[in-house]
Amino acid sequence: MTLTIFNVMGREKQTFTPNQEGHVGIYVCGPTIYDHAHLGHAKTYVSFDVVVRWLRQHYTVLYVQNLTDVGHLLDTGEDRILRKSRQMQAKPMQIADFYARSYLDDMRNLLVQPPDIQPRAAGHVPEQIQMTQELIDKGFAYESNGSVYFSVEADEDYGKLSNRRVEAQEENTRNTAGMQEKRHSADFALWKKAEPEHIMRWNSPWGEGFPGWHIECSAMARKYLGANFDIHGGGIDNIFPHNECEVAQSESANEVPFANYWMLVGSLTVEGVKMSKSLGNFFTIKDALDQYRPEVIRTFILSAHYSNPVDYSPDSLEAANNGWGRIYNAVRETRRKMNHAPEGSDGHGFGTRIDEARAQFVEAMNDDFNAPQAVAMLQNFTREVNALLNGEASVGLETLSAINTFYNQYGGEVLGIIPSVDESVGNNAEREGGLIELLIEMRANARAQKNYAESDRIRNRLSALGVQLDDRPEGTVWRVE
Repeated sequence: MTLTIFNVMGREKQTFTPNQEGHVGIYVCGPTIYDHAHLGHAKTYVSFDVVVRWLRQHYTVLYVQNLTDVGHLLDTGEDRILRKSRQMQAKPMQIADFYARSYLDDMRNLLVQPPDIQPRAAGHVPEQIQMTQELIDKGFAYESNGSVYFSVEADEDYGKLSNRRVEAQEENTRNTAGMQEKRHSADFALWKKAEPEHIMRWNSPWGEGFPGWHIECSAMARKYLGANFDIHGGGIDNIFPHNECEVAQSESANEVPFANYWMLVGSLTVEGVKMSKSLGNFFTIKDALDQYRPEVIRTFILSAHYSNPVDYSPDSLEAANNGWGRIYNAVRETRRKMNHAPEGSDGHGFGTRIDEARAQFVEAMNDDFNAPQAVAMLQNFTREVNALLNGEASVGLETLSAINTFYNQYGGEVLGIIPSVDESVGNNAEREGGLIELLIEMRANARAQKNYAESDRIRNRLSALGVQLDDRPEGTVWRVE
């Protein structure tokens, strides 16, 4: 296949060619596990879930995504997890483990397939010390008062990812901690000296301390994917300083390009402002899942290209809910008709339309993983499916099975918005569907006995729950709105 990716390193769309034919190595920066994940995290990790799902249609993929449990410092120099541990009066690893489980639960509930390897920073301190020492030996880093800093002036390419060159930067940095120890204000910490009150500390050649945030991703990516690998992903807000520092230290230590393709996800915004905990304008994934099914949240996220921002509002979630409902109602009606359809072909020639839809879907996803276009194609395809299913002529099992297979592969396996026949929706799909069918039978019996008041009561109660009934010559069908 010919897949193109917009490579942030170079700012252009490029044909994707993996290092090893048939195999892709991808590293995505994971979250810092000091609080519950919000919808901004969902935007990043659902987007890369779809990227990996599509790659796996054609390649063997090794997907690595870390969890940051040490070293992500605030502007004051305080570790985020340490601060949370003080607030909660708990041990740092207690905090990290609790929120790691919370994040993993959120991803599972959002139908995000787990990465192949999910390393944690605290479990890879020796690798980070080793890379730090290599950088010192090669003249790219220096020790100062028990801490080690990367010298940005020693790397002539520093700033090439974000286009922020050293000479253009002001003589100050966002993180003011340790400024008096640095040779240049833009130098960043590879290793930090642990003060007496600092709980998270390890032995090193420079004394007791802890690793910097940026070095962890470089060390873990190299350990599991090698010095040079195919794709590096993350959120656009981390392009500087985090991703920029990853590139500098990795390429200085390894003397080869770090990642061949850089993919960065646009932010999730609220009224145009990036959703973040620091601004207080965030909604947790758990809150969103209390109101909407995971497929609906995924549909909302996929309504914008992964590289673009998407703006959150109740209306946007409701629009995604309605759009997803129309697709899934067609899927459910297709599956219902499969139980009673005549064998063989029906002469409608719909197989040609399925082939066209497949080609359109593949073209969209091969064009820099254009999920919004793929979803739009599914919506157009669904209108045609509905016209076919609602027509007067019967539809054969061969056609219905082909439609269902198409939805399962592309809406299910790739986009993750169509559950399979025996997959739960809200964890109770089969049970809910069975109860609705039972109520429909009870309503049919009431009508047969001319008990129209009872018949209307059942219809109205189901309608109040968002289940609409449609009486047709062949029987009553239902849909969720």
